[in-house]
Amino acid sequence: MNPLIIPLISVIAGSIMIIFLRYFQYVERMGMIEKGLNPFDSQSLKRGRISPDNTLRFGLLLIGAGLGLLIGIIIEPLLNNDSDGIPLALIMIFGGAGLLLSYLIQMKNDKKS
Repeated sequence: MNPLIIPLISVIAGSIMIIFLRYFQYVERMGMIEKGLNPFDSQSLKRGRISPDNTLRFGLLLIGAGLGLLIGIIIEPLLNNDSDGIPLALIMIFGGAGLLLSYLIQMKNDKKS
């Protein structure tokens, strides 16, 4: 098999994905204009702005993923297992726990407001 086929397919698939995302964003904006809404006032189009909620979410996700990786690296030699499945599974578990914790903190803050 040609070693260039995987990078070539990846580039083509990534390009098609970007084209479709841009098309659906265009359709969404046209739909908002037809309804009389300003598409640039929408919360969905303010993705580039940093908010405390996003900072908390990504911070706890990275802390959880790092903690999962650390525990996986420590546990793997103790179990005499040479597969990469244990650290990967723990990254997913602790990353998900970080996201769940950020959700609970945000819900608690929303109730106070």
